[in-house]
Amino acid sequence: QVQLVESGGGLAQPGESLKLSCVASGFAFENYWMYWVRQTPEKGLEWVSRLNINGDDPHYLDSVKGRFTTSRSNANNTLYLQMNSLKSDDAAIYYCAKGTPGSSAMDFWGQGTLVTISS
Repeated sequence: QVQLVESGGGLAQPGESLKLSCVASGFAFENYWMYWVRQTPEKGLEWVSRLNINGDDPHYLDSVKGRFTTSRSNANNTLYLQMNSLKSDDAAIYYCAKGTPGSSAMDFWGQGTLVTISS
């Protein structure tokens, strides 16, 4: 069955960095666009990034451009999100999600990893 398992969340101070990972199984990872999405009580669900199959055409939420970088290892079935210069607004539960072929929708989500920002 499809599984997405995120890790790497934790507590960071403003300005610090964290790297999230998402290990995929149960489907042909290399054939799907992948997403990072975050959730907070205040903003709800917020799309953070999208990455194409080859990993050479990432797209980002405006507020994370220049600070976050998404990448993937198709050999290791893993999606990454490098988060630098973290801000308090970045605190959220971060989910990776599997794209639906032929659309911008997402059809499977992981369980999420919590990122907390505190000085």
